[in-house]
Amino acid sequence: MAGIGQYFKDTRGELRHVAWPTQTQTIVYTILVAAISIGIAVYLGFFDFVFTTSLTHVVDNTNTASPIQVTQQAATTSASSSAPAPLTLPGETSTQ
Repeated sequence: MAGIGQYFKDTRGELRHVAWPTQTQTIVYTILVAAISIGIAVYLGFFDFVFTTSLTHVVDNTNTASPIQVTQQAATTSASSSAPAPLTLPGETSTQ
């Protein structure tokens, strides 16, 4: 128990040596961090918009030049096998 008490005494002594910022400094630094964060978000958003828009135009122009045609065909079955073979797990033997 003495170790915990000593720990808190040492911590309190170290916190007395800390040079805490003033209220004005804290407000200025908070506004600065928020402004830089918003600036970086706008910068990255701008380039994301530019690259996404240009990529969309490239893909759209490629597809209009040679569109892909999709057609459906009827499924065919073979007459020799009317039922699928039963599944067996590894290590099992078939009982047919």
